[in-house]
Amino acid sequence: MLNTVKKAQEIKEVVLGDKINIEEFVAVARFGAKVQFSENYKNKVIKARGLVDKWVEENRIMYGITTGFGVLCTKVISAEETAKLQKNIVLSHSTSVGEPLSVEEARGTMLMILQNVGRGFSGARLETIEMYRQFLNLGLTPFAPKEGSVGYLCPEAHMALVLIGEGKAFLEGELLPSKEALHRVGLEPIALASKEGLVLTNGTTSATALGALALYDMLKAAICADIIGAMTLEVSKGTTRAFDERLMSVRPHEEQKQTAENVRRLLQDSQIAKAHEHYRLQDALSIRCIPQLHGAAKKTLRDALRTIEVEINGCSDNPIIYPEGEDGEAISGGNPDSSYVGIEMDSACIAAAMLGKMSERRNNRLIDGNLSEYPWFLIKKPGLNSGLMIPQYTQAGLLSDMKILSHPATADGIPTCGNQEDYVAMGYNASKKARQVAEKLEYILAIELLSVYQAHQFMEKNLSAGTATQAVLEEIGRTVPIMEEDMFLYPHINTLRELIHTGKLLDLVEDKIGKLQ
Repeated sequence: MLNTVKKAQEIKEVVLGDKINIEEFVAVARFGAKVQFSENYKNKVIKARGLVDKWVEENRIMYGITTGFGVLCTKVISAEETAKLQKNIVLSHSTSVGEPLSVEEARGTMLMILQNVGRGFSGARLETIEMYRQFLNLGLTPFAPKEGSVGYLCPEAHMALVLIGEGKAFLEGELLPSKEALHRVGLEPIALASKEGLVLTNGTTSATALGALALYDMLKAAICADIIGAMTLEVSKGTTRAFDERLMSVRPHEEQKQTAENVRRLLQDSQIAKAHEHYRLQDALSIRCIPQLHGAAKKTLRDALRTIEVEINGCSDNPIIYPEGEDGEAISGGNPDSSYVGIEMDSACIAAAMLGKMSERRNNRLIDGNLSEYPWFLIKKPGLNSGLMIPQYTQAGLLSDMKILSHPATADGIPTCGNQEDYVAMGYNASKKARQVAEKLEYILAIELLSVYQAHQFMEKNLSAGTATQAVLEEIGRTVPIMEEDMFLYPHINTLRELIHTGKLLDLVEDKIGKLQ
């Protein structure tokens, strides 16, 4: 689970062969950790490949190996044409369009392909997937347009083009023809063997990669929402009585209990919170329901994490090469279906939007002079100055986008492939929009944090904030000035968003009060 194991940015090498967790996944995809294959990994890959070679020699009829794809599965391909078939699938499937996957999204997808093959049920050659391992370790990233996938195939095909010297790749920020990029890192194009084109384009690899990156950020943002929400409660003179452990015990949702404990610990030494414990009988829902809403969102995100980590460590290929007895069998089925990932990421989007809508409402209370007891928009001379009026507009725009993006992608489906694929899960779309939702949530929380920071100039000077709050305020104060009059806010919003995105906000707090739940 996030923030209870070694942090992703601290992991410098990931060895594939056993299960990996989301932190190790992100270490490779985002932070450039090196990838190695264990001996067990290599042995499983070599064994599965041996079966494929044997079956091709025996002229077995196997989907996608000695037959065409999709509705063309009844078209038998001769042994002499099997390699040509694999090149053709890569060329013909490279049809996604638009802006490319980001470097971390493409790296995550390549890592998922390595994970897929490394289970020992796919049948690609070790030397072929060694190319992707080298891509990851050498910083070569295939150009893969992100728009136009229904779950898999097209972005992955663009990546596979680079293996055969087609397409383009990024190297040190420069987009190059693939042959030139390969040459610069000391590699040469390869020819694909039987089944490999299918292996490289098949499965839930891109959907899982995008989903894992989005979920990692959402989970981190959810804990940061506890911190920022507690800071808002503190500076708005809210009551901590709504976070009483006895109150949580009668509705025993674990995440609700943990969230309330987080808030109590964040404010345990706050003179501000202590002085205002009985200032109001009851706060507005956006303050007193932090345990309930944040807890429900965290539960949904944790459920998604369990699913994503299963997917990261599974095999979503078709057909699978199952080594039964000496001879084994190629078993065709539906493992590339992205329903598990898609439904969870749709749910994660809803959970993130819930966190965002509560953050926006808390922020609105801080800038509303009728509710906060501070000057309107947290500026000394409102009217002449707009203060923090307009960042709430930004929150409203972002939150509206989040609501649109929370419509479930998996509720949709358009048949493809001559109705052989008559139902499509659309998990890729769910994960793609989750990436946008995660970023928007970080910005919404950043704007709330900006208001908290500015509100403290109006708090009674004889009352000190909690240790955790003080640490955060001091860090913000290194780069963000107290706003005496209107100023350019865009760079400061970005600075605060980076505090959340990088995990520095969480680190600052946990250095003072220990691990949050």
